[in-house]
Amino acid sequence: MRGLLASSIGVTCAAALALPLTPPADAATVRPAPAAEAASAGTVRATSPDTRTTSTRPGAAGVPDRPDLPDLPGSTQSLPLAPLAGDRALGGGPGQGLSRREVRHFSLLGVVWDDPSAELHGRVQVRTRPAGADAWSGWQDVETHNADHGADPGTPESASGRVRGATAPLWVGDSDGVEVRVRPQTERRTEETGRGARTLSTVVPLPAGLRVDLVDPGEAAPEHAPAGPPHGRTLPPEADPPGEPGAADGSDAEASGGNGGDDDGETKTADMPTDMVADMSAEATEASAANEALAPLGALEIPGLDRPATERELFALRGAELTQAQRATPYIGPRPTIVTRRGWGADESLRESGFRYTTTVKAAFVHHTASGNSYTCAQAPSVIRGIYRYHVKSMGWRDIGYNFLVDRCGKIYEGRAGGVAKPVLGAHTLGFNTNSMGIAVLGTFGSAKPNAATVDAVARLTAWKLGLFGANPQGKTYLTSAGGNLYAKGKSVRLNVISGHRDGFATECPGKQLYGKLGSARSTAARYQGR
Repeated sequence: MRGLLASSIGVTCAAALALPLTPPADAATVRPAPAAEAASAGTVRATSPDTRTTSTRPGAAGVPDRPDLPDLPGSTQSLPLAPLAGDRALGGGPGQGLSRREVRHFSLLGVVWDDPSAELHGRVQVRTRPAGADAWSGWQDVETHNADHGADPGTPESASGRVRGATAPLWVGDSDGVEVRVRPQTERRTEETGRGARTLSTVVPLPAGLRVDLVDPGEAAPEHAPAGPPHGRTLPPEADPPGEPGAADGSDAEASGGNGGDDDGETKTADMPTDMVADMSAEATEASAANEALAPLGALEIPGLDRPATERELFALRGAELTQAQRATPYIGPRPTIVTRRGWGADESLRESGFRYTTTVKAAFVHHTASGNSYTCAQAPSVIRGIYRYHVKSMGWRDIGYNFLVDRCGKIYEGRAGGVAKPVLGAHTLGFNTNSMGIAVLGTFGSAKPNAATVDAVARLTAWKLGLFGANPQGKTYLTSAGGNLYAKGKSVRLNVISGHRDGFATECPGKQLYGKLGSARSTAARYQGR
């Protein structure tokens, strides 16, 4: 997914963002418990100071022995790249790379550099060895233009001093070997001389401090762990929308992704044993409590609701802000099932404490993560944990950049912490993070087509979340640019309420194929809202 930069080089909307962001209001800190559903046996040795590690192949060449430690939430190995002088594979230019070597287990990787304002103009390729195997993969391209993601310019997150430049992350699956090569771009121009025209070539310098970060997403909490005491709330009778008194009838679970309604259409809050949350840290408790109006403390997922129950919830959450017309005819889609951060195994100790909010949600920007399509649905939580760690530890952001993520099976996941029903400030669309939300579809969709379950999940999510804030999925809205390569800072821009990343920044994100499905997502979301 090559982006379209002013210099014709291009920028991309990768799943890994390239800048950070952080705006208004603070809320609570959070630190989760565990991480992962099935990382390889024996996690990894990280050079990152924040993590401990376990040995995966004791005695293997090039892998120092480490004392055995219990499974941990993940780790990052950061390996500096070195000049590859005269390497013909790099075109003979001043390329950099990492020779083939054995490393500790990892599943996701990306190339990182010091200056977040510097672009890597060139080609990054990697090849890896599946854990326990002898054969190596072929060379794979890593998306280099990733600066179209991140916090808006001038925000505390972007000015934290911790932000770094980076490629998009690439999911490679459980691996224990890696090789990297970076080829700088060569620019050519024609110049007229007294003897006629001549072509001059200039090699674009690579950013300083290039290194490859190898991310082990770690293991998630066991599925039986969470679901604590009743922290959800019972919807009061006065919250019933006009013409819809009483309890809602139940609805069957939806076909795609398991994002269906609860048996009785409401979040269940009773019979939750208190010992189920005894293992939760204070940070994890706060993160979970941000969704306490929707699900019990420690819940692995926020259950789906049917339409009447969702309307009652709307009145309970935002009734005081609704107009008389909105109260008479609330346009909102049924709340879909959403896997919480605890459900996908977020290590809340990684992210910056506190939450940041914007004022409202007027638009949804759809992205692809550009991390490849080789993952399985069962691996999706690991992919998300890998992206989360990459955004925070490798790129220096305060949290994962996206507000929500969607996998190939249509399952929806909570992204940046702060509460799924709240206007959490993300770091997904450089210049337009205020009053918007970012939805990232796991995968790369330049040529690959997203399936129906994925597109429907985007429609169901936007029908609900935009409905909470009175937005019409088929409508237009105005957002003020905070600065980018398409719109100058301060410019009021008219956008689709459901837009692609490329509508706010010159990039190919969310990929040609996914972008082409947004019209369908808009009409389906509007139908779910009852329009």
